[in-house]
Formats: sequence, structure tokens, C-alpha cells
Amino acid sequence: MRQLLIAVASTLFAINMAFAADAGCEAKATEKKLAGAAKTSFIKKCEADAKGGSSCEAQAAEKKLAGAAKTSFVKKCEADAKPAAKAADSGCEAKAAEKNLAGAAKTSFMKKCEADAKAAAR
Repeated sequence: MRQLLIAVASTLFAINMAFAADAGCEAKATEKKLAGAAKTSFIKKCEADAKGGSSCEAQAAEKKLAGAAKTSFVKKCEADAKPAAKAADSGCEAKAAEKNLAGAAKTSFMKKCEADAKAAAR
């Protein structure tokens, strides 16, 4: 019973934090007088950053990087994180492993699988 109460409390806290981040992003977009696609893009990026997209920033701070080195590190870190997230979402990685693919065959399969998954999502 105690564990259930703790789980419910932590879930409610997480939901509250998500709503707070969303409200903050909306307020920032309104403050910048954004509209349409620019507003949507800004809010999407803001929410991603609020949810932990700044782990690359944290790693840069941990390594005590500054200036151009920090910018370069964060940019590469975020670029490396995006393909991994896409592959995990589509299940292509699991399918490639199931077929025991490696090297160029795996790369080719992954590209086609991700393109197919993207087309199916539309």
C-alpha cells in the first residue's frame, strides 16, 4: 500500500512538472509574439528541452566546456541522440538484429525501414 501511494504521488508530481513546462513554453512564445509555425516549432523545442533534452548541456557542464567547444559538443551530442531515438521508436533496430544484419546490409535495411516507418506514420 505504501509503495502504491509513493508511485501515485511521484506520477502526480511528474504530470504537474509537464504541465508547468508546457505553460512556461506557451508564455515564452506569447512573450516573443510568435504565431503559426514559428510558435509551434518554438513550443516543441521548448518542451523537449524541458523534458531533459538538455542532458547534452549537462554533460558539457560536467566536462567544464565553454564557448565554441561547448557549442560543438552540444550540437554533436544532440545530433547523435536523434537517430538513436528514431530507430528505437520504429523498431527497425530490433528487426535488423532479428535478421542478423551487419555492416552495409544493416545500414541499408535501417534506412529503408525508417523511411517506411516515416511514410506509414503520415
